[in-house]
Amino acid sequence: MSYKTVLFNVEGKVATLTFNRPEKLNALTPEMMGEIAEVLEKVGKDPKIRVLIMTGQGRAFIAGADIKVFLKLDPLAARRFSQTAHRLAFMIEELEIPVIACVNGFALGGGCEMAMACDFVYASEDAKFGQPEINLGIIPGFGGTQRLARLVGKGLAKELCLTGRLIDAAEARTLGLVAQIFPAAVFMDECLKVARSLAQKGRVAVGAVKQAIDRGVDLYLRAGYALETEAFARCFASPDAKEGAAAFLEKRQPKFE
Repeated sequence: MSYKTVLFNVEGKVATLTFNRPEKLNALTPEMMGEIAEVLEKVGKDPKIRVLIMTGQGRAFIAGADIKVFLKLDPLAARRFSQTAHRLAFMIEELEIPVIACVNGFALGGGCEMAMACDFVYASEDAKFGQPEINLGIIPGFGGTQRLARLVGKGLAKELCLTGRLIDAAEARTLGLVAQIFPAAVFMDECLKVARSLAQKGRVAVGAVKQAIDRGVDLYLRAGYALETEAFARCFASPDAKEGAAAFLEKRQPKFE
């Protein structure tokens, strides 16, 4: 299926969703958000896909929402727009497979929020992050005030959202927003290398890691331990657990099914 605002490609076990409005720095529109949702639904139903990469065409990951959309919003329409974006973020979080945000340029406003919904973020050395909505007389509405505070702490989240300042990849990594930074010339090659490696790991264990961390992060510690114990036990319902142990003892690569 072809799309107007995104590209979708599957190579082996790795799928790539590319935001494709480079002339607008991939600014989000309702149409684009609808196409992203279609792709996410397709990925969730395809057991052959083990990893999803999200990236942008051109100089941006996503440079925010298309400002022209804001001119048409009344409070009711703004609520619906925000709710649609939140549903997208939850769709990303709820995928059983790893989702890597490969931020190749500007990730501002809704772009920063979309990246934070992924399991982790890789950044090109020239990437820029920020929540500049305050400069438009509004606040982040796609999860920024919530996810950013959980990632970097309340004080820094308030400073970034209140000043609207942009940060580079190095600062984003220092703050815990970015996991790794790669040179621009080899950026996607490095992202794909990690994605292909993840795609070879046991799907049950990968899903268990995501669930244990996502569901446990807001629990008190003993409840988190209980959650982890149950996830650990479920892994042994899969033949992958025995295959992994046998491969280790036999000094060979495991073949997870």
